[in-house]
Amino acid sequence: MLDRQKNIPSLRAVKTPERATAQKARESWHLWGIISEFVEAAERLSEIRPAVSIFGSARARPGDALYQRTERIARALSDAGFAVISGGGPGVMEAANKGAFAGRSPSVGLNIELPHEQHGNPYQDISLRFRHFFARKVAFVKYAAAYVVLPGGFGTLDELFEALTLIQTGKGRRIPIVLVDSRFWSGLLAWLRDTLVAQGRIDAEDMELMQVVDDDARVVDLIFDFYDKRSFAATPAEREQLLYL
Repeated sequence: MLDRQKNIPSLRAVKTPERATAQKARESWHLWGIISEFVEAAERLSEIRPAVSIFGSARARPGDALYQRTERIARALSDAGFAVISGGGPGVMEAANKGAFAGRSPSVGLNIELPHEQHGNPYQDISLRFRHFFARKVAFVKYAAAYVVLPGGFGTLDELFEALTLIQTGKGRRIPIVLVDSRFWSGLLAWLRDTLVAQGRIDAEDMELMQVVDDDARVVDLIFDFYDKRSFAATPAEREQLLYL
């Protein structure tokens, strides 16, 4: 056991009282800003159920096959009674919002302030703006009954693995995670099986958390199949889980 003292300064150790007060005030306002994002999301999304979160590339262009496919899937989900939650920006996010906007159910955009890429699309019945990624991530998970993941980049993979981690660790409730386009996802899934499962980094059963489809119509069917013997609403135990996301 090490027997030594370490100098670990606290905010109270700031020598100038005015500077300490300014730092504390800045941190306090920052915390209130974070809280306000959670409060607004809860107030505006708590009753928007059932909902499906859709992820995919922000770089898809209108007219691209990926854009058109996303729009069709989102429209089908909206007409089937699902609110569609997307990132509110361009590409797949815009296509998801556009498809849902034309359908029977609400189109929700969780917009994030970014220095370059993000700008809000005009197809949002409900539009929220976040400054903090983690508050936005909580909203994507907490109010969704399913995830639909289309081809995308780092952000898409981040959201996918966030959902998988929450479900695997029991911090999030089990929901369908539908990966669209087997050709795109096959390499990643093979690596997960051949490396992570083979080396015991994850269990083979963890691969069952995801389902892959090529038929767009199957997306809606898979979600309904999952909830065939249970309610879309979270159980009391699942509501407790969601409090600790």
